[in-house]
Amino acid sequence: MEELNVRDKSKDTICAPATPHGESAIGIVRVSGKDAISIVDEMFVTKDIKTGILRNAKAGTMKHGLLLDSNKNIIDEVICSVFLAPNSYTGEDIVEISHHGSVYVQQQIIISLINKGVRVAANGEFSQRAFLNGKMDLSQAEAVADLIHARTAIAHDLAIKQLRGGYRNVLADLRNRLVNLLSLLELELDFSEENVEFAKRSDLKHAMSSIRMMLNRLIDSFATGNAFKNGIPIAIIGKPNSGKSTLLNAILNEERSIVSSISGTTRDTVEEVIQLNGVEYRFIDTAGIRHAVDRLESEGIKRSYKAVERARIVIYVVDLTQTSSEEVQSELVLLDTQVPLEGKKILIVGNKIDMVRSTRVQKKKWDAMGAMQVSAKQKLGINEVVNRIVTLSDQDDVRGKIMVTNARHYDAMRRALAALLVAEESFDEGMSMDLIASDIREVLHYLGEITGEVTTEEILNNIFDKFCIGK
Repeated sequence: MEELNVRDKSKDTICAPATPHGESAIGIVRVSGKDAISIVDEMFVTKDIKTGILRNAKAGTMKHGLLLDSNKNIIDEVICSVFLAPNSYTGEDIVEISHHGSVYVQQQIIISLINKGVRVAANGEFSQRAFLNGKMDLSQAEAVADLIHARTAIAHDLAIKQLRGGYRNVLADLRNRLVNLLSLLELELDFSEENVEFAKRSDLKHAMSSIRMMLNRLIDSFATGNAFKNGIPIAIIGKPNSGKSTLLNAILNEERSIVSSISGTTRDTVEEVIQLNGVEYRFIDTAGIRHAVDRLESEGIKRSYKAVERARIVIYVVDLTQTSSEEVQSELVLLDTQVPLEGKKILIVGNKIDMVRSTRVQKKKWDAMGAMQVSAKQKLGINEVVNRIVTLSDQDDVRGKIMVTNARHYDAMRRALAALLVAEESFDEGMSMDLIASDIREVLHYLGEITGEVTTEEILNNIFDKFCIGK
């Protein structure tokens, strides 16, 4: 049977728009590959009809001229920027064609390139080539996508840190420690018949313990890092008609949730997003928590509990005209039996302050609970609530810290930790060194998946398919 000849597409010269589709002042078409410069050079002439300009251009230079189609018709007046391998984004020769931002012009440029044998790039193929050509590791390549999609200052800050190395240096340190540990274990295996110990057992134990602590710190940072990257979830809960929707509208400064004096108006969760101090917050207005009287209301309350589960901050809204501070404490204890509140920041907001006579004794009780008293309807105390939310989010603690924000990295670290725990257990039980060495190799394997030192085509395709075309 004749073998199927599978062409290596990684050697193709590729092109794609590097700017969003639509009309604009300028657009850019990016071309990368070993024939990128020669192909574009065949289409490019200066205004005085000089040819062969690009193939002799120095790296990092820009050439102004005309771009012609196969019939020598002018497509557009353009500027071509030349980047030479290996000092380019992909590590290959690149030409970026800056043209007037017409959809038609861009289409004609790409069609002309295709007619000369250039292939349209797949999603993320430029970044994939950058990774394959050693311009960045896999975690940095993923940071490129995070940077493109960053909507806030802190998401941008996290992506930039990762792009510039992030916890790659921490992972490199972990891998070096693991390699040293593995070397000692395998050295002892080589001299097992001589019964020679090349390291104290206490030193080996300490090495595994310190690696475990470093992994644990990175894993624990994911909950915070992921929240700041995608928006900090805040659940607004409380009894029906306590003013949850009114409070959300006051915080957003617009009417987004339905407000009614009819109890149980909100049957489903309503999610809205705002930015405060460069951080995105995802507010979730929930159905009133009470005993359900029908199936629809029961489903709404279930979703309220789910919102609390995924929230980092829980705002418990209380109707000051109906509820005492003692009742609130009991309600929170009851809520904790339904949804564990450990690790969550709880903010009690007493609403409808404009409708009650607040005595000094009552105020002391609410203050002792750290509660805030507002009138959502009159928008009294709303700025103070917003400031408290910003304080509770601990955003200053995140800036400048190494945080795990990628779910794939988090999963790989958890698997690495599980393998390390098995190795430690085997060590404590006096198991053979070859079994422990095998577990350490498994730890190295999972850490290698993060940076791309260990990977498969399936993993790469899954990662880069999520990128936009042209990046």
